[in-house]
Amino acid sequence: MKKKIIAPLRLDIDPRIINVDRDVACNVSTPATDPELVDLPTFPDSVFENLPAFLQKVVARCDSNEERDMMLLGSLTTLGAGLPKVYGYYGGKRVYPYLYLFITAQASAGKGKLELCRQLVNPIHDSLRELTKESKEEYKTGMRQYNMMRWEEAAMPKPDRPAERMLFIPANNSASGFFELLAENEGRGLLFETEGDTLSNSFKAGCSDFSDGMRKAAQHEMISIYRKTKHEHFEIKKPCLAGVFSGTPRQVLTLIPSAEDGLLSRYIFYHMNTRPEWKDPLAKGNRDLEDHFDALGKEFFPLYKALSEYPDIEFSFTDEQHDLFNAFFVQIQEKYLGLQGLEYIATIRRLGLIAFRLAMILTSLRIMETGNFNPKMQCSDIDFQRVLSMIRVLIRHSSHVFSQLPSGNKSTKAGSNKELFLNKLPLRFTRSDFIDVAKRISINERTAERYMVVFCTNGLVAREQRGTYTNLTLEKGGGEDKRREQRE
Repeated sequence: MKKKIIAPLRLDIDPRIINVDRDVACNVSTPATDPELVDLPTFPDSVFENLPAFLQKVVARCDSNEERDMMLLGSLTTLGAGLPKVYGYYGGKRVYPYLYLFITAQASAGKGKLELCRQLVNPIHDSLRELTKESKEEYKTGMRQYNMMRWEEAAMPKPDRPAERMLFIPANNSASGFFELLAENEGRGLLFETEGDTLSNSFKAGCSDFSDGMRKAAQHEMISIYRKTKHEHFEIKKPCLAGVFSGTPRQVLTLIPSAEDGLLSRYIFYHMNTRPEWKDPLAKGNRDLEDHFDALGKEFFPLYKALSEYPDIEFSFTDEQHDLFNAFFVQIQEKYLGLQGLEYIATIRRLGLIAFRLAMILTSLRIMETGNFNPKMQCSDIDFQRVLSMIRVLIRHSSHVFSQLPSGNKSTKAGSNKELFLNKLPLRFTRSDFIDVAKRISINERTAERYMVVFCTNGLVAREQRGTYTNLTLEKGGGEDKRREQRE
């Protein structure tokens, strides 16, 4: 039997309608106490329509919504590390398409396929390793000549040790080793680890904790290193680091032990829902997946080479997209201030930068189809709306992770249930209506009343006359359609 992707209802997005909950109505269930058992929304079909042709090949063989989302995010993150000289201005600073991604899922839930995304940029890594090999051969020849002539009056200068060029920087590394490799690769690199413990174990060791470097690299902030033993000082003035990681939800807690950890807001988090279905490991369509992704890596490599040789390319939004972008994130920030409090603001604001980088990568991949290396490129309206649809879903996944982390502010612990409760409320409702909604998702009456006070205080719900309420998060952008979808 041919497997089909069970997709949420298709929604055509009008670029003039801003609604943070649109496309996110499906796949939301009763909150679970176990972070591994929660059910979170997946990307709508509209995200995958008219994708760049290269990405269509990446997701073509996925057999579930969750797997399709994971492969899209994994490929965007890895490919972003292979787009030299593409940049844009965000917050007055030049930024590059480098992202951190963490896929969380219960053991054996299917996140292992994420490893295939590594093959998309393997040719880049291999080419850099080949350059290193050639440089080392030249270095050996130079050292032999130097040793033969060093006592002579016209002795040649001692050759410099060649840099260790690579794209993939091992996460199983000391802090000094990590920074040295990053510096030798002109401040650019990609961490790719399918076991989250590899990174968290490095952070636990005092001499191996380079988490501060990751925080700085996410914002391209200068990293300055001094090594006393070798009396060496070096600076990485604009580090560019991407990272792809996966692990169980509990491994996230090991890596980021607190909601106040600065790494939290710098990640794209995506939680794969666990489906109790047996997947055929012997299916014919899966036999040549590695060959398929190897071929895709070879297809992408010429773009990397061409971008390396062309002048810098500046990415930007159109003026209309700029206005819509700001309106979108103003609404998201207002909503999550009421749901998660001030501690969550950093995540909201950095999701803005993540959205900008996602759009930059999508637009860059269009060059493979057009062959246009114009020094200035703008995002298409299709890709702009695609990114906003992805952010609408990713904000829910990040909020879930945030709600699982220890924090000094205990109110954040109820954030996930509170958010689910608000999203289940219709556009117009009464007290009895919201009590019924609360019961259906296992929230008691007293807690529901307390949440309603918070919603009204924070402008998420308005109390009208005659005992009725209005869900303002829906009123701002076509919420009736969304509630109709939920009822169906």
